[in-house]
Amino acid sequence: MPAEPDLADGGRAVDRVLAGRLRAALDRPAAQQPCWPDAERAAAVVELLHNAEPIVAPEETERLRTRLASVARGEAFLLQGGDCAETFAGNTEPHLRANLGVLARMGEVLAEAAGLPVVKIARMAGQFAKPRSNTVDALGLPVYRGDIVNSPECTAAARAPDPHRMLMAYAHSASAMDLVRKLCAEGVDEPLAAQMVLAGARRASSGGPSFPGAGPSPRPTEIYVSHEMLLLDYERAVLWADSAGPEPRLSSGLAHFLWIGERTRQLDGAHIAFAELLSNPIGLKLGPTCTPEEVVEYVRRLDPHRTPGRLTLVSRMGHARVRELLPPIVEKVAASGHEVIWQCDPMHGNTHTSGNGYKTRHFGHVVAELAGFFAVHRQLGTHAGGIHVEVTGDDVTECLGGAAGIAEADLPDRYLTACDPRLNAGQSVELAEAIAKMLG
Repeated sequence: MPAEPDLADGGRAVDRVLAGRLRAALDRPAAQQPCWPDAERAAAVVELLHNAEPIVAPEETERLRTRLASVARGEAFLLQGGDCAETFAGNTEPHLRANLGVLARMGEVLAEAAGLPVVKIARMAGQFAKPRSNTVDALGLPVYRGDIVNSPECTAAARAPDPHRMLMAYAHSASAMDLVRKLCAEGVDEPLAAQMVLAGARRASSGGPSFPGAGPSPRPTEIYVSHEMLLLDYERAVLWADSAGPEPRLSSGLAHFLWIGERTRQLDGAHIAFAELLSNPIGLKLGPTCTPEEVVEYVRRLDPHRTPGRLTLVSRMGHARVRELLPPIVEKVAASGHEVIWQCDPMHGNTHTSGNGYKTRHFGHVVAELAGFFAVHRQLGTHAGGIHVEVTGDDVTECLGGAAGIAEADLPDRYLTACDPRLNAGQSVELAEAIAKMLG
């Protein structure tokens, strides 16, 4: 880790106790971190970022905390989604409009079915880092870890971790957040409707089934931004003291909501210790190896003051095992008395490689895991509070199935993701309609 910058810089004074706790957290083992070739250069970048303006405003994060408390109490539903991995090249207004549009349309479908407000959180304005299973790829090159670390180009120079990319990620995130605020004020439905009509016409002209788009209804909406709390050199750089809660904590200026992934949730690791210090709402991915006892310990540490909606537990068990593995976890946490949000990620537990070599997911498996998730919570009398999905408003061919009948042979047509496969606009709204039937 680079040397810690002075946390009193940048006008965001942090007392010695908080600063000491932060240093102690970052001294713990940290999984999935790049090895910067030049530690001094990395430290200089962190120092520059520490003096940068926050991307999100404290009052926005506070408003989200209030919304998520309603979700935890069963009075609202949480919809979180967007790109698997954002890219610098893809950070354009048309792409952001399309992604926000698909979230808005999904939210309308879910709100009508659930009879509840829908809290929308985009995987946007910061989702530039990705955890990876291997450190090198099939060519023996360092693996691509997201645009914030290196480039996907297949050369040794492009794959070398470059700390300057953290500055580029900050700049792209700030510009994306500005656009999110602008589009939320204007309304974001119309571009999606037009795109879905064009996509449906394209499929119909080729003999495939079309998918009906929604009519435009632009109006102001409320969308928050989130990303995986992965690259700790970046996450620790833009913080300020938050004394509004029961104890002084640090507030991230980079996102409203942060989550810890399956590969970095070690109880003795830096990511959990860092998250303990944050006042932001926190998500935690739970894969099939999680035990009920582990999850209760996560809850105890990440929600020490039993704050409704402070912690979102995101199950990603796979469609074949969710009905078996999830119930004992839900029962154990419910017995602890903490009011967490139960959210389902039906994407990551259902990833496989197609016969023609593409990482993909089948729409039917995604729906099946969600059906299991809702069934478990119905049986236990708990609130199935939301979904977390990788989607795009673009007309890609990355996931199999759905009304358009995407087959393995179609995957190369428009396989554009920087990492994992996303549901396209039609599949995304189709998924919302499938969930609407479950809620109904």
